Parts: sequence; structure tokens; C-alpha cells
Amino acid sequence: MERPRAVSESVASTIESARASASDRSTPAIQLVRLRKTFGAGDGTVVAVDDVDLEIDQGEFFSLLGPSGSGKTTVLRMIAGFELPTGGAVLLDGVDVTQRAPFDRDVNTVFQDYALFPHMTVQRNVEYGLKVKGVGKAERRKRAGEMLDAVRLSGFGNRRPTEMSGGQRQRVALARALVNQPRVLLLDEPLGALDLKLREEMQGELKAIQHDVGITFVFVTHDQGEALSMSSRVAVFNNGRIEQVGSPRDIYERPTTSFVASFVGTSNVLSAALSERLLGVAAPHTLRPERIRVVDATHVLDDHDVAIDGVVDDVHYLGAESRVRARLDDGSVLIAAVPSDGLAALIAGQPVRLAWPRRAASAVIESVVQPEQQGENQ
Repeated sequence: MERPRAVSESVASTIESARASASDRSTPAIQLVRLRKTFGAGDGTVVAVDDVDLEIDQGEFFSLLGPSGSGKTTVLRMIAGFELPTGGAVLLDGVDVTQRAPFDRDVNTVFQDYALFPHMTVQRNVEYGLKVKGVGKAERRKRAGEMLDAVRLSGFGNRRPTEMSGGQRQRVALARALVNQPRVLLLDEPLGALDLKLREEMQGELKAIQHDVGITFVFVTHDQGEALSMSSRVAVFNNGRIEQVGSPRDIYERPTTSFVASFVGTSNVLSAALSERLLGVAAPHTLRPERIRVVDATHVLDDHDVAIDGVVDDVHYLGAESRVRARLDDGSVLIAAVPSDGLAALIAGQPVRLAWPRRAASAVIESVVQPEQQGENQ
């Protein structure tokens, strides 16, 4: 395992400043201070995490969201202690644990494959961590039973993992992690192996369990829907850095960069030139498809509306809603998400007018790395 560099004076100073500023408020559950991780050496050096600063509050359901190669999983592994940083520091409850072993940190991790012992019953799987810690048999059974109740698996203690569904096994893994009463639970894409329907059901289960137990959850995912539906806050990663931290609503409705706008949901990113033409501001803007209307050429616009003409590329029918792709005269494409009623006559090649409230478009900073440019390593 790679040994981290000694904490630099500047990082040490930042840690002390963070501790001082926390004295007037609740100490964050997790603080990352200029956290950095590189792999390889010389010309082959890969920067996986690039000077990340982040605070996660006590009791938050916090998601690390990003595509493959963005650094989110490496950050989670450094919080857990499975990877040592090349630079920077990890603080848990204000204590620097950067060089502590995983077993010496008050965190537990749930992995995508659950890592349950197939030869043990569910009860023994959940008790295992307590047994390693030397907790007595009676206390182990009591606490494991309480945790199985908490994850809604009361009565399943005598089954083996192979006799359970994917969702049930995932809850067993949660119970095993939570029975040790960690201050922080780390979840590394735990829903990735489930089918869509079960994954959606488990999103609600996870959120309810986190609310019930009240501890800090840090959830790694590349699925925007998961992050938006479950989290109190989200950090969006891109190329080893955090592009934006905020509530799900802020991330979706007020993205600060073109990468966030494009990666989280579907968005139209207007170039600086097109924004200047339509909005009078020479800076990139983002515009969500659901804010755009298809209007008749004779439609009288409100003073606060913006409109532009184009030609239909295609209409994607999705039931109650349809996605209309329209190509503008500069070659760019806008996507409008509109009700399907009344669009039956709209076909490819037909002229179309699109309109939206001026305030619906928000300025963004152009990102250097876009989603399709990302590598495959996390």
C-alpha cells in the first residue's frame, strides 16, 4: 500500500483552521482537506483525485455522483482507509485519521457485491462484526435481532443468503454494517447489481433506514436519479475534482457548470454565441427540456419569453410526454420535453417554433472535460 506524503504545513494549517471554524457549530462528520491521489509515476502518472475539499455534516445522506473515472470511488476508499492519499487529509469528527487503518476508523462500508458469507445464516452474518470485537453471545444476538428489525427482515435470521432475493441480501449487508453502530456508513454503488424495479424500491428503503438510524450515509453512484431522489446534498465529480456541491434541487435547477448541466438529467447547453443572440449575454447557458414549449408561429409571446425557429429532427414518443429534437439555423440542437397531446402532426423536417421563459435559462461555466471524454478507471 502506498505511503502518503507527510502532511504539508499548508494542509496542516488548513486542518487547524477547519477545526477552529467548527468550534462554533457542529463538527462535520467528514472533512476532506486538499485530498489528492495519484497512481503511477513519471510520464505514466494518473491523477485520480485532485485537491478535493469537502465537508459532510452529521446525519446527512450525502451522495458522490459522477461518471466512471471521475474520482468518486477513490475518495470513498480514502475515507474508508482502503487507499492512502498521496496528499491532503481525511478528518472524521474533527480527528485526522489519514494514516489510520480501516479497522481503526469509526466507519463501515457496504459494497456492490454485499460480500456476505454464504455458509452462515443471516443472523450469524449480522453478528459477525460484533463477534470479532469480542461482544458476548447474548448481546450479539440481541443487537443483531434489533438491526434485522430495523431493515425489515425480522424472522429471516435462520435463512442463508442464497435463499434470499437481491434486495433482501442488500438489507442483510446493511444490517451487518450498521450493527457495529458506526458514525458513518459508506455505500459503494450498492444498488448497481439490482434490476430497475428493485433498485427503485431499494432507494426508498435506504432513505427510510437512514432516517430511522440517523447516522451519516455517504453514497457513491453514477446514477443521477439515485442521487437526486435520496440525498440531502450531492457532490458532482468530474476528472478528479468536484464541480458542484448542493441540494438535489440546486444541482438540477441551478447547475454551475456545463458538465453538471449535461451529466445530471438532460439539458440543452446554449453556446456563448447563441446565448448572446437569444438572451443578450455572451456566456454559456443551460436550459432544461421541460421548460421549452412548442408554439404556433402566430403565437404572441409574453414580454419575458424567448423564442427561436428550427426544423424538427425527430419526435421521440414516451407516452404522456414526447421529446422533440429541433435543429436551429446555426446547426445546434434543442430538445423540448412537451405533452404528447397535439403533437401527432409534428414530423421530421417540419418547421417548428420553440419558446421558453427568459429566466428558465441560467448561466454556466464551460467545463474543460465533458462526460464523453472521461476515462474508465474510478
